[in-house]
Amino acid sequence: MTITITRKRLLMSLVVIIAVWNLGQGSYILAKATLAQWLIASAWQQSTSAERSQIKPWPWADTWPVARLTMAEHNVDSYVLAGASGASLAFGPGYLFSSAMPTTKGNTIIAAHRDTHFSFLEQVQIGETISISNADGHVRDYIIKDMHIVDKSDVSWIDADNSPYQLTLVTCYPFNTLLTGGRLRYVVRAVYQGEVSA
Repeated sequence: MTITITRKRLLMSLVVIIAVWNLGQGSYILAKATLAQWLIASAWQQSTSAERSQIKPWPWADTWPVARLTMAEHNVDSYVLAGASGASLAFGPGYLFSSAMPTTKGNTIIAAHRDTHFSFLEQVQIGETISISNADGHVRDYIIKDMHIVDKSDVSWIDADNSPYQLTLVTCYPFNTLLTGGRLRYVVRAVYQGEVSA
């Protein structure tokens, strides 16, 4: 009987240790994500008030904030990071280097994860406004024109519009799935309809 009680205590102690460990790991990840957002916001503030750009949020970062994306209707206010690698997408939406710089002429493409920074795309509607500002203080409002579901091999949407100023937001699809790495992408295209000064 003493052996059974000892085993039960040992098993309960092990369960408590595992639970505390998992709670600690979860808290660590949450604290790290919160700190990262604060550091990204600080880097953005420095880049908007300094003459130099590409201010990294932490010394070993391989990305930096290049724009700010807001959408009041969906309570969205995100810093867009340079590049769309897995490392940068873990902390925010990523700007694709092969596309036009935010607020400049051409098609600006921004990607993010469907279950974090671009989860709101599931609710956006045609006609809603997305605002982008760059580090120089230029702000451009884009009106959502359409949404499409495409195969990841289909890149025809990249140059599908003749609008001189276009914003394209891309994320994986479907939104509510536990599977990762699917073939489908959700593409939201928006165009600038204001007057453009040369």
